[in-house]
Amino acid sequence: MTRHLMPLLLTLLLAGCAGSPEQPTTVRQALFGLSERAAERVTATPPLPSPAVDQVLLLAMPEVDARLGLTDERLLESLTRALLAVSGGPQVLEWREAMAEGGHDNQWRLETRLVADGPRLRLSDRELLPYRLSLELRRTGRDEPAWRTDISGALDATAL
Repeated sequence: MTRHLMPLLLTLLLAGCAGSPEQPTTVRQALFGLSERAAERVTATPPLPSPAVDQVLLLAMPEVDARLGLTDERLLESLTRALLAVSGGPQVLEWREAMAEGGHDNQWRLETRLVADGPRLRLSDRELLPYRLSLELRRTGRDEPAWRTDISGALDATAL
């Protein structure tokens, strides 16, 4: 009987591993949570149709305040992952300067700025970094943003 259960148990174990999505490590959790909030705001914005599957979101390299201890590339990767995870969300590409001219009606450029929004807050067991994340959505080839918002909060310095 044990011989017959082993293949079944192995199959269930492999199916469980294949079916569970990869979770970010604890170290990246704070940045991933911020990126998820940003992705929810962007995909729920009125200028984007819902569902936005036929839209193309061009991500410009974020500007990140050095006082936060993050790189531009790290925020870009986290935002990209969060936007790609949105069900019914837009296609996501990295924006290049060559894309500035001749945009299509379904293309949007997302610009982000993450700045320190106050001094570090020292608690007994950790340090918090207040931030403000500014998001601007523009049609390609246009200077004026079609939509703008800010997200404020604090990141746990030990989780970065």
